[in-house]
Amino acid sequence: MLLKDLQSVFNFSITSGQVFSNLIVSLICGLAISLFYRWTYRGPNYSRSFVNSLIILSMITSIVIVVIGNNLARAFGLVGAMSIIRFRTPIKDAHDIVFIFFALTVGLAAGVGLYKVAITGTLFVGFVMLLLNTFNYGTYRRKEYLLQFSYKVESGEDPPYLAVLKKYCKEHKLINVRSMGSKKLIELSFYIGLKDELKGNRFVEEFNNLANIQNVNLFFDSDHEV
Repeated sequence: MLLKDLQSVFNFSITSGQVFSNLIVSLICGLAISLFYRWTYRGPNYSRSFVNSLIILSMITSIVIVVIGNNLARAFGLVGAMSIIRFRTPIKDAHDIVFIFFALTVGLAAGVGLYKVAITGTLFVGFVMLLLNTFNYGTYRRKEYLLQFSYKVESGEDPPYLAVLKKYCKEHKLINVRSMGSKKLIELSFYIGLKDELKGNRFVEEFNNLANIQNVNLFFDSDHEV
């Protein structure tokens, strides 16, 4: 009985034609997934090797599922063999993690012969991703201005610009302070959100009239994304 169980571990009932079909479907779906990734990725760390890996990952997953089949002993054997693999590269972008899971799932479907599920799932999920990317779903946009000016520091006095910022701005955030070569002269940079954008000129004029304020510049940061 034990001998028969051991023989069944290496008994593959799937034909070479089925294996080839599984690989072809996983290859086609992997190529489609890689294209969807290229069309939807917007980050700064685009990697050609990652795009190629998505294709190979789909095919490898298909092979793994074919090897496992419905044999529990084979499954445990593969888990033990693959436990030696360690991923040294951290994946920080959720977008990349989603596509890795996408490729694994499609490869699994192709490996068990569910070709319609693999192809339909690839096209439908990819189409949804394209729609979300096209319409910028989930992106919060706001209009921000960058305010820069030079200020001569006077000891024992509150900065006069704070009152003007509170008067015209619904929010303001200090992002940079730079020395101008003099011990008392500094350059300040703020991100601000104006209460009324039509009063931007009046805001700059009032800022220019403040004591110890020089070189006032207001830059529009169009459609700042958060």
